[in-house]
Amino acid sequence: MRSSSETQALFDILRQSTTPAAAGAIEALVREGSDRALCRVNALDFAATRGLNEEEAIAAFLHAARLGLFELAWNVLCPGCGGVLDTGATLKNVDREEYTCTLCAAGYEPTLDEMVEVTFTVSPNVRRIAAHDPHTLPVMEFYRQVFWGSGIDLPDDETLARDFEEITLDSLELPPGEKASMSLQAPEAFLIVIDPVVHLAQFIEVTGEPTRERQTLSAVLTMESPGSRVTIRPGPLRILFENRTSLRTLPSVWIGGDKLHGLMSKRRPFLTAKRLLTNQTFRDLYRTDTLDVDQRLKITSLTFLFTDLKGSTELYDRVGDLVAYDLVKAHFRALHEIVAAEGGAVVKTIGDAVMATFPSPDRAVAAALRMRAAMRDLGADLILKIGIHEGPCLAVMLNERQDYFGQTVNIASRVQGLATSPSIFATGPVVSNSRSAEILEEAGIIPSPKEHSLRGIAEKMAVFEIP
Repeated sequence: MRSSSETQALFDILRQSTTPAAAGAIEALVREGSDRALCRVNALDFAATRGLNEEEAIAAFLHAARLGLFELAWNVLCPGCGGVLDTGATLKNVDREEYTCTLCAAGYEPTLDEMVEVTFTVSPNVRRIAAHDPHTLPVMEFYRQVFWGSGIDLPDDETLARDFEEITLDSLELPPGEKASMSLQAPEAFLIVIDPVVHLAQFIEVTGEPTRERQTLSAVLTMESPGSRVTIRPGPLRILFENRTSLRTLPSVWIGGDKLHGLMSKRRPFLTAKRLLTNQTFRDLYRTDTLDVDQRLKITSLTFLFTDLKGSTELYDRVGDLVAYDLVKAHFRALHEIVAAEGGAVVKTIGDAVMATFPSPDRAVAAALRMRAAMRDLGADLILKIGIHEGPCLAVMLNERQDYFGQTVNIASRVQGLATSPSIFATGPVVSNSRSAEILEEAGIIPSPKEHSLRGIAEKMAVFEIP
């Protein structure tokens, strides 16, 4: 545990790295927040409840994690129930082709859009909280802080306790290596034997004529507990549990009805891996520590923006090397600032060209309009050629940096190549986005479509010119 003076020194550094409001809010959270509030912090919810800009809040938590005030975690989520299927300190831990949720009885190929969240938990070196010893948490707190991801919008303690009482027929705590039994009256319903520690889910269909004879089922708790489904009759039921793990387990029998579904269906926005990868602060702080060389992680929708300066060679001839160099440098600085301000990130620069990513098309359109205006302010007749496209891609490591691969990237680059004037060129998925359309309408801009043949693309594509 760090001394109070050491911790204060880290907060002083944090204030120099981010905005005063965000740094102050994080320091107040660490000093005054409850244990629960410091476990798996949802940066977007944190920003919303404190009136902070989301990008500033994300940047502040990233700096706080880099300083050792918080621990950053990448959690693989079940898109169905919102449960955490796996967690790791880096994205390199997302290394399975499929993740299975026994509660939803389904397997999912991981994508970085909504299946991987990023959360921040206070470091035990700064403040010790209950979740640093998760297997000592009470049952409801284990579900709150460990089992479910930060996107599940759970009710207050009193309401959650009432909901749990309504859906739970029985529950117990089972120490490592121990056996226990549970006796209950099985109603005519769909029951779930669930354990949040080993992610066990066994389904019991209770139907038919009631019986007075006791029925017996068994559940062996291991870290690889398979799901199963059985049918029994309403009546006395005994379930035998055996904990073959080195951890305390928390088996329960739930009624799988509307109350349970309603509990899991209330969601709130959370920080996705996709959004973090397109964050400039993250790319600056974690340049080479993101993916393994052989990893290929899918993103179902990412927006790419390519730029290039038209006539930069002529610019050097016209104004001289020194002036031209300063102008090109100022152009790069302006683009970086605009990309970051719109929630994007510069992936790389090649000569006078920039490749940037944004989590949604509207942010790229807003950035493009601001870029064009910035070039006018710089003067010297700088013409920035801009192309935008949105679609699926792979997040990869190339040349020791996190990069992207796929046809979407190729198309975005080709679309930029069409530009010969200050007009912005964008594909249909970009301009048809509802928020992109609002931005263009507010600016009084009407995009005009035209069919184009793009090198390497078999069929002609409709590309919109944004004048």
